[in-house]
Amino acid sequence: MLNLEKNNIPLDLSYLREMSGDSAEFMVEMIDMFKQQTPLYLADLKQAIADQDWPAASRCAHKIKPTFAYVGREDAREHMQVMEHHARDLSNLEKLPAQFEEINDFIQVLNKQLDEAKADLEKRITL
Repeated sequence: MLNLEKNNIPLDLSYLREMSGDSAEFMVEMIDMFKQQTPLYLADLKQAIADQDWPAASRCAHKIKPTFAYVGREDAREHMQVMEHHARDLSNLEKLPAQFEEINDFIQVLNKQLDEAKADLEKRITL
C-alpha cells in the first residue's frame, strides 16, 4: 500500500524527466495537469464506490493508476491497482471505501510534494 516514508522525501521525477527530455517547462505542465485532473478522477471513483458500480470503480481506478507513476509515487499506483482489481473481481469490496479514503487523504501530502517539485523546476526555468 502507500509508503508513508516517501511522504517526507522529494518526489522521484525521473519518469517525467525521461518523458520530457528533462524539460522543466513540460514537467511543470504535467504537474499542473495532474493537480487539475486527479480531483476529478477521484470524485468519479468516490461516486462509483458510493453507487456500488464496480465496473465503473474499476475503470476509474485504472484511469488514475498510471498518473501516480508519472509523479514518482509507484506505491500509490500499486494502491490504485489493488482497488482496480477488487472492483473488477468483486473481491474485498468492503475494503474499497477505506482504500479510497486512504488515497484521498494521501493526495493532500502528494500535492505538497508536487508544489515543492514545481517550485524547484520553476527555478530552473527562470535561470
